[in-house]
Amino acid sequence: MAKNRLVGAKVDATGELIELKFHTQAYRDMAPAELASAVTDVVNRARRQMAERVAQAYHPFVPEEIDTDAAMRGELDPEEVLRRMGVSLDDLK
Repeated sequence: MAKNRLVGAKVDATGELIELKFHTQAYRDMAPAELASAVTDVVNRARRQMAERVAQAYHPFVPEEIDTDAAMRGELDPEEVLRRMGVSLDDLK
């Protein structure tokens, strides 16, 4: 929900937008750039909140070496995870 309660967004566990809802008619009087900014902000905030929920849900099942937040952001470095686990890529050949 936007701070001004104008618009709300729902995303699924993959971050896909599944609902965008305008709670008032105030958007009709907004400048296009202002409306676009409000929608973008609420959708991005919904995505961040859902990513945090998913990371928290998986956290108990993920080895300590894996940063679930980084994995959700797509920033997981598999080589670094293996190094933390004491495994070298050369060991896997």
